Amino acid sequence: MGEIRLRELLGPAFLELERDVFRHGHTHYDLSGGRGSLKSSAVSLFVPLLLVQHPEAHALVLRKVGNTLRDSVFAQYMWAVDKLGMGALWEARMSPPELIYRPTGQRILFRGADDPMKLKSLKVPFGYIAVTHFEEKDQFAGREEIRSILQSTMRGGELFWNFESYNPPISRDNWANRDALEDRPDRLRHKSTYLDAPRAWLGEAFFAEAERLRARDERAYRHEYLGEAVGTGASVFTRLEARAISDEELARFDRIFQGADWGWYPDKFAFLRTAYDAAQERIYLLDEYYVNCKSNRETARWVLDKGYGDYPIVCDSAEPKSVADWRDMGLPARGAVKGPGSVDYGFKWLQGRTIVADPVRTPNAYRELAGYEYARDSEGNLISGYPDRDDHAISALRYAYESLFNRRGAMA
Repeated sequence: MGEIRLRELLGPAFLELERDVFRHGHTHYDLSGGRGSLKSSAVSLFVPLLLVQHPEAHALVLRKVGNTLRDSVFAQYMWAVDKLGMGALWEARMSPPELIYRPTGQRILFRGADDPMKLKSLKVPFGYIAVTHFEEKDQFAGREEIRSILQSTMRGGELFWNFESYNPPISRDNWANRDALEDRPDRLRHKSTYLDAPRAWLGEAFFAEAERLRARDERAYRHEYLGEAVGTGASVFTRLEARAISDEELARFDRIFQGADWGWYPDKFAFLRTAYDAAQERIYLLDEYYVNCKSNRETARWVLDKGYGDYPIVCDSAEPKSVADWRDMGLPARGAVKGPGSVDYGFKWLQGRTIVADPVRTPNAYRELAGYEYARDSEGNLISGYPDRDDHAISALRYAYESLFNRRGAMA
């Protein structure tokens, strides 16, 4: 019954993949695609049926950060077992998230890779972990991190399936894009887009949004909807991690850094609120204000209304009057301390950190960081130095962390 339903639920682009998976044609499956490509839906349908067919098998579903599981892959798998007509056969547990197949006790475990020690100590009541699913593969630190996890899980059995699903990052230099180019006899690469999905499944509104973006910004459309790595390979920020930052995660941050870059028109005014994890050398972008034609009083009022006057704000010192206006409004603003080499030094400091950008919370900052690339000369060679264009949120980010990279300050 489940297999019949599966063929009805899979998009046409996945039928050949289905045949390969269930005859165990490969061990590793690399599934990439843009928005609405159905890749994660396909994996969530495969995994429960693999367990039903192999009573000794269990599955482990991973995301980079554990507190993103409940509202993403866990919900996706709940949808899958229900659509397969097996909802009553699976018991859902929330702490930690698990799905248990009632007839046999087999489990689908959901875990975050942000606690590697717990992953190493994972135990199942019988059998072995035969199936792994790395959702949003590009959010993991690299092939080494995934390999380390698989070394702990791929043991104790004969058959294994490893699924890695993701939207290709914009830069061709990103590890996930480079990794996908490597030919391996034990891995099948599969790419899909929303154009492969039955139109009724996604709805007319989805297709209309895609067409609007294509008309406005074809490069962004190709990346977001077609899953193309449209970056030139000259990305400045190669350690950019695009993922959701949950409200629970946000509430735990206690080291806040804020910056502002003045602008009117056509230049943007940009304010960024961020957090820093010094132990992990990770910057988190929490919120932004990115506008044209707003007075200092209007921008200050937005910051105050959001409650962001609680931490210092480092601003572009090229406009001391604007800094003074913010201070008069009650904001803890000060001008950045600039000097010879400060721009280059700030960029290099930021490049040495992982920058976590939530495309929903900070869409403009993410767009700037993802698209910021070194220039090339007439022969196509990279030019050293940092382009002075489309970098308003980037400038705000650089000002925010001035105290950590300033030569006269303390390094952190």
